[in-house]
Amino acid sequence: MTSNLKRCWGTENPLFTVYHDEEWGVPKHDDKTLFEFLVLESFQAGLSWALILERRNALRKAFEDFDPIKVAKFTENDVDRLMQTPGVIRHRAKINSAINNSRKILEIRKEFGSFDAFVWKFVNGKPVNHGFTSFAEMPKENEQAKDMSKELKTMGFKFVGPSVCYSFMQAVGLVNDHLTWCFRYKQVQKTT
Repeated sequence: MTSNLKRCWGTENPLFTVYHDEEWGVPKHDDKTLFEFLVLESFQAGLSWALILERRNALRKAFEDFDPIKVAKFTENDVDRLMQTPGVIRHRAKINSAINNSRKILEIRKEFGSFDAFVWKFVNGKPVNHGFTSFAEMPKENEQAKDMSKELKTMGFKFVGPSVCYSFMQAVGLVNDHLTWCFRYKQVQKTT
């Protein structure tokens, strides 16, 4: 991590910097990782991303390293336990949505083979490089995110509105929304 690099996120927070430099926008295809980012984006709704990054390790531990097979087996007792677990965002509806969504991912795997195949179909299997030069150009949602949200909701997913889906798409590299003058834009573009 070098401080003289131009980053699209103007922050000194080391958690943000590491996340920006190493993860955000990089295409991801592992179902556990995709589930993790869906949970994180869902939990972020109404909260700051800084809080999510600070609590990420606690959430990872609480949700069995985001293994959807393990989380799908959680019961109401697990929800009660998580509501008491230090470091976990104690929002019962979001905890329940993570459990519900893990079960829905297992259903998607039966139909599509993987959650990866399902989410990447919204961009025809190839990341979209937007080429934005400022955050003012960047939408909070787009048509693909609206389509993803609609389909996920139809399947019974929770906390997956279009803006959550767009943030998820940005995080897992379905779209490369690094600003063009950011050092990561071309690096991420090369991975596509």
